Amino acid sequence: MQFSRSSARRWQIAGVAAVAVALTGVGLGVASAGESATPTVSCPGVAGSLGAVPARAQAEIERNLALLNTQIAEANRRLVTSAGEGGANFAQNAILTPLKDKRVATINRMATAIGRSAPKPNLNVQSLAACSLNRKGGGTAAPEPTKVNPAPAPGTPGGGALRTVSCPAVAGSLGGVPAQARAEIERNLALLNTQIAEANRRLATSVGEGGANFVQNAILRPLKDKRVATINRMATAIGRNAAKPVLAVDSLATCTLNENGGGVAAPEPTAAPGGNAGNGNGNAGNGNGNAGNGNGNAGDGAAPTVDCPGVSGLPSIPAQARDEVVRNLELLDTQIAEANTRLANSVGEGGPNFIQNAVLGPLEDKRVAVLNRIETAIGRNAAKPEGLERFAPCGLND
Repeated sequence: MQFSRSSARRWQIAGVAAVAVALTGVGLGVASAGESATPTVSCPGVAGSLGAVPARAQAEIERNLALLNTQIAEANRRLVTSAGEGGANFAQNAILTPLKDKRVATINRMATAIGRSAPKPNLNVQSLAACSLNRKGGGTAAPEPTKVNPAPAPGTPGGGALRTVSCPAVAGSLGGVPAQARAEIERNLALLNTQIAEANRRLATSVGEGGANFVQNAILRPLKDKRVATINRMATAIGRNAAKPVLAVDSLATCTLNENGGGVAAPEPTAAPGGNAGNGNGNAGNGNGNAGNGNGNAGDGAAPTVDCPGVSGLPSIPAQARDEVVRNLELLDTQIAEANTRLANSVGEGGPNFIQNAVLGPLEDKRVAVLNRIETAIGRNAAKPEGLERFAPCGLND
């Protein structure tokens, strides 16, 4: 069969028309798909399951709640930009499963952050992390709040007044303090007050940590150990120049809690109780006197003591560095006590430069090393303070 030219042209026109109809149908189909709502992810709220958040963890929790919202927003953008990609399981495998993995990690970080300062919340992480699809779109794009429910102010377990330590006063049990020991006794009395202040800070910053025995094991017992060492140092210092006091060290060192706060934050006086400056090793025939004139300076009175500047102007000390900084500050006091002992035991030795070369010079070297350790400890977790070596040189209280 042969077609005429006019017949062929009619078929050509018909074919073009058919293609046009087909293309029109596709266009309508695309428009229809574009008009239908894009699905969005629907995720469980997490903030309401966390409970009260300790103040120390609040900023970290809020950052991670915001991150949950960011993850949801990213998943929704991925749904928009990948419309029509993959097969039936594309959204589940490429969007919802990775989203769940991210949420698991974020929720676990929040539980850990709370657990550092309070009982760790027992969360159903898998359920909270799993998201589904709103096939018709909509839903809450950012279901997590930007603020959390803060825990009660630090204090007793019921949120009452801040607990403080209550320690027996020691100064009144020392009796008369010889002049040679007075500076060392006063430094150690001040150290007892410092130890109490540190314990009170630890109580304030550790509310909710550990179990029922946390305060006893982590605060009161270490405080007692420090007080035992300090009280024994004072008894020894007095005993070098007078009768060594017989102290009930265990009783004096043991502290309890003021459950409702209050109490005396610094129960020790800053001045040692006075004594007879002539007691002890002064006169010939009574001990280690130097030509009958005692351990004084050129035979006239008490031995000199070192005069060291206090370390001041430290920045806020990060919690991670606090124990190390405190230990090193206490070591500075120990070094001063050792230098004073050396001065008392070496009266009359060497020439005019003996004290500088044998006592003050080595003391400065030790203090430089300790001050550098303090700088380093703070610098691991905050801005490193510089120039603490200026507190290293010491002089003499003649």
